Amino acid sequence: MVSWVLLIVILAVGLPYLLIPLYALPQIRPVSTLMLGEMITGRAYERQWVAFDDIAPVLVQSVMMSEDGQFCAHSGIDWKALNLVIDDALDGEATRGASTIAMQTAKNLFLPSSRSVVRKALEIPLAMWMDFVWSKRRLMEIYLNVAEWAPGIYGAEAAAQAYFGVPAAQLSPRQAALLAVTLPNPIKRNAASPSGGMQKLARVIEQRARQSGAYIKCLYD
Repeated sequence: MVSWVLLIVILAVGLPYLLIPLYALPQIRPVSTLMLGEMITGRAYERQWVAFDDIAPVLVQSVMMSEDGQFCAHSGIDWKALNLVIDDALDGEATRGASTIAMQTAKNLFLPSSRSVVRKALEIPLAMWMDFVWSKRRLMEIYLNVAEWAPGIYGAEAAAQAYFGVPAAQLSPRQAALLAVTLPNPIKRNAASPSGGMQKLARVIEQRARQSGAYIKCLYD
């Protein structure tokens, strides 16, 4: 019995490392663990896969500057930000988020959404493997197609249609910024009906997106 449990654990931990090279193929359209949960429970959800080149650059810029400004500079992990979080935790202080887009993609594709030290420990090597195997464009493409933007709404195309009635390719700078600031809490934040705090954050992200040229060279050069 113990050996079977151990085998299952090994397979569960090891399978993502086998799937990641498969997901590098452009014709593969991965689904997230949350989407799998929707399928298993019979709940409806929306996701229309959209190629990276069919996503408005301003959304890519906004998401990157909101979620992971050093996306092009690191190899899946922003070690400086992560070390600051660890130091704060050891000092008993409230911690900031340090998840890169690669780490969030690893969580979305392969791990439970509940926070835990174990999940974070699993995220780190998966994120590094993704960043090594995939191009930065493929990593961003997958992230933007599996991220949850509202209950039952996954991916940039479904989010753009649901919130603003336009395809992801036609998002305006303000719409893109509002979508970007929705990502940290898609259950409570609504890009189509933003609170005052969301609008303030969106203005900041919109400005950062306009100035993001030096940060996004790995995606558009």
